[in-house]
Amino acid sequence: MVLSEPVRLTELTSCGGCAAKWGASLLGELLSAVPPDAAGGLLVGLAPSDDAAVAQIADGVALVSTTDFFPPLVDDPADYGAIAAANACSDVFAMGGDVVMALNIAAFPETLPVPVIQEIFRAAAEVVVEAGGVVAGGHTIRSPEPIFGLAVQGVVVPGRQFTTGGARPGDVLVLSKPLGTGLALASGDAAIVAAATTSMRRLNRAAAWMLREHREGVRAVTDVTGFGLLGHGWEMAERSGALLVFEAERLPVLDGVAEVAAAGVRTGGDARNRDYVAGHVKLEADDAAAALAFDPQTSGGLLAAVDPALVDELRGEGFVEVGHVVDGPPAITLR
Repeated sequence: MVLSEPVRLTELTSCGGCAAKWGASLLGELLSAVPPDAAGGLLVGLAPSDDAAVAQIADGVALVSTTDFFPPLVDDPADYGAIAAANACSDVFAMGGDVVMALNIAAFPETLPVPVIQEIFRAAAEVVVEAGGVVAGGHTIRSPEPIFGLAVQGVVVPGRQFTTGGARPGDVLVLSKPLGTGLALASGDAAIVAAATTSMRRLNRAAAWMLREHREGVRAVTDVTGFGLLGHGWEMAERSGALLVFEAERLPVLDGVAEVAAAGVRTGGDARNRDYVAGHVKLEADDAAAALAFDPQTSGGLLAAVDPALVDELRGEGFVEVGHVVDGPPAITLR
């Protein structure tokens, strides 16, 4: 795509990626107004909420349904579309499902050049195909700020879906991608941003397949996105009734991001994520390590609580051991 005047997508919005999410605390207040789950066949809904909804639709078949969208976090249209698609598909993988179909959710300024929008759509469609599905439609409206994402539908065998709850004392915590996408983008360093972009474009499909192959030893799974490692870790701890301990020195970090955190760079989502888990997290690591653990991620990795016997095999497939689960009241420790 060649334009006479290059478009810098990040200049068209005030915040981008999963950092644009509402804070988890306020989101909980909003969802309190939604009636309890009542639909027949609903296996996973809002009581408690999870990465996606799951409903049985036939014998041996359950629908996995999710949606995710956000303003641009990078300037390149193809990167934006690909990251948005990978991020949306991740919720289906976090539930142990296979992606089948996706619908575009698009809101763009009328002044945005058509080739830019086409490139976003093209890149997103390619990633959905890589995820195992197809883009089959969508909806586009006018908006002063660009927003793009997808509603993704998948399938899973009922009862074989992963959930955020279920971690047991003795389980090991593993993570499939390095942390630091929010801090990387805030750094303004081209090389660091490029490394983050590569990570965000990468699907969690292979990681999810690996977990599914060992389903009996996988207790709980979630993907790490806007609430950061500790925010999503707290949800796992709360729904599992267990204490999760993360080891700061084990956390995988994108190249250059540890230095960015040590220099004091923080994102707007950092404070919201700290507020969300206030009173539930014990910090025994330094503030730079805490910043990495609170950093809002976009298209982050899968966090799983697994039987210790699986760790060596998962490590060979790119997972990193980041902590463990112990008996105790629901809480998080970063040490």
